[in-house]
Amino acid sequence: MWLFPRQVALQRSLLGIFVFSTLSAFIHDRYIKSIMIEKKPSFLIIVADDLGFSDTSPYGGEIDTPNLQRLAEEGVRMTGFHTAASCSPTRAMLLSGTDSHIAGLGVMAEKIKKAPDLFKDKPGYEGYLNYRVAALGEILQDAGYFTLMSGKWHLGLKEELGPHARGFTKVLSTLPGAGNHFNHEPQLYDMKEKPTAIFKGDGIWMKDGSFINGSTDLPKDFYSSNTFTDYFLDFLKERTTEERAQPFFGYLPFTAPHWPLQAPQELIKKYHGRYGDGPVALRDRRLQSLIEKGLVPPDVEPAPLHMLNTTSWEELSEEEQKKSSRAMEVYAAMVDLIDLNIGRVLSYLEGTGELDDTFVVFMSDNGAEGQLLEALPILAGYTVDDIVKKYYDNSLGNIGNFNSFVWYGPQWAGAATAPARGAKSHSTEGGIHCPCIIRYPPALKQTGLVTSAFTTVMDVVPTILDLAGLKHPGPVFRGRDVVPVRGKSWRPILEHPEDENIQIYNDTDIVGWEQLGIAAVRVGDWKALFLPPPKGPGRWELYDLSNDIGEVHDLAASHPEKLKEMLLHYETYFQETGMFDSYAMYHEALNKRKAEARKIADANLYTPYISFLRRGLAFVQERVFGLVKGSWGDQ
Repeated sequence: MWLFPRQVALQRSLLGIFVFSTLSAFIHDRYIKSIMIEKKPSFLIIVADDLGFSDTSPYGGEIDTPNLQRLAEEGVRMTGFHTAASCSPTRAMLLSGTDSHIAGLGVMAEKIKKAPDLFKDKPGYEGYLNYRVAALGEILQDAGYFTLMSGKWHLGLKEELGPHARGFTKVLSTLPGAGNHFNHEPQLYDMKEKPTAIFKGDGIWMKDGSFINGSTDLPKDFYSSNTFTDYFLDFLKERTTEERAQPFFGYLPFTAPHWPLQAPQELIKKYHGRYGDGPVALRDRRLQSLIEKGLVPPDVEPAPLHMLNTTSWEELSEEEQKKSSRAMEVYAAMVDLIDLNIGRVLSYLEGTGELDDTFVVFMSDNGAEGQLLEALPILAGYTVDDIVKKYYDNSLGNIGNFNSFVWYGPQWAGAATAPARGAKSHSTEGGIHCPCIIRYPPALKQTGLVTSAFTTVMDVVPTILDLAGLKHPGPVFRGRDVVPVRGKSWRPILEHPEDENIQIYNDTDIVGWEQLGIAAVRVGDWKALFLPPPKGPGRWELYDLSNDIGEVHDLAASHPEKLKEMLLHYETYFQETGMFDSYAMYHEALNKRKAEARKIADANLYTPYISFLRRGLAFVQERVFGLVKGSWGDQ
């Protein structure tokens, strides 16, 4: 059969397309297989917000957390893990591998806003994760990782400071430090003033690299822990073929169990009646459990219960006790729900065959939250207590619902941090000594063990880079100068978790803490700390943590030379991190601001009375002048 030239050309074109597509598919398949053969380990970091040391079952708690228990049994529990004393500084250290004063959170952004001129143009005090550091997401993204994040950011409120800009390809994030767990913000509906990050609204939610409307773009059945996990799993399930061939770095920072304490009622009911005997009884039970599990020494001397001048349990009325224990029941339900969602993630990764190739870290960002929030200012002239009374229903039967707003206070927090002293925002162990569980079958020679080695949140970056076979990219990264990490790899613990003599930090390494004068420094087992009033005595204290983890016996007076040595170490830390002594200047600025506010308030208060008095005086003057004129005439 004869073919016309046009038909011949068409056949040749079709044959070419067939050969090209077949060859492309073959090359693509070989490429994917080669990536899978060389595939590096994946990484999953899970953060609980304000979780206490002994809240979960692996750490002696009564709250139902079987998935964390599984991680502990298949991994290693750390009892020497330390963070910063508060939220965003810890997160900056976690994602940078260096000190918060270097990474941009020398002071929390919420504090900087109160005295912005004091911190202006000071490196390390930007109030966000600065660009002097190479963020972990950026490093792994450049190394070929599929990066995803769902949850709380708290490291910058602008698009160029958000998680997508710092290395996370897929993102669902709330940018500030706290918010309603049911996404219910009634205090915003009839107020024009921009609130602080505690009561958040639109303009702070991000999906990938864009802002979304928190009121309309999030699920109607929103609950923080559930929704963050939903998005996280969707990001994993929706990966392309190429993305599935990549290792992943997943970051899942929950906002729970941070206040406001809220959870589904059916889960709260599970814990009804568990805490009716109060925080002291809870602390005693947990201490006993910690001892039985070998997590603290049997002869441990616990610090006195964290009180902050609150009324003891025995002196509370029956109604007050019921409300207080109900708040603790809600808190327990929130922790329970975190665990359920962790189980969802583990189950998915197990189903895809990725779990055992994933290095998993679970941690809290600081000690349990024990502050009293009633007087905390939110809007001009409004405190938290004002907002709560106006917009929320904190009756006993409603506590935990979307329209309630409660916190559990210092005594319950003290039960969770025991045997340590203090709680969140303290440089005592109660503020910085946190639970941490790691799981990674390829490296762990033994599982279900406990290590007491001193470690820090700065170690996560160097550990991940070590396991991934990557070097820190400094001194120049993505066209900018970046600082090196200060943390250290945990590989020795992974390979020999049974060896209690392993040290990640040696006896000469200096590790420090500081946030607006709340300070500490540790070298080996010695620790010096400073707590300004009202948190502490306003002088340096000294403790030997090898036999006093409760920081009960201050050795400053009996060991003056050791204290002097520790203060020299603190000076080294001070100089290396580039911090400045902001405490006195900050409080001077606050006092000046308060004085100005009082002056304005007084002026506003008396202005109507002064105006009325002036009008009255003018009237009297006019009448008197009229009388005089009538008697004496124009003269």
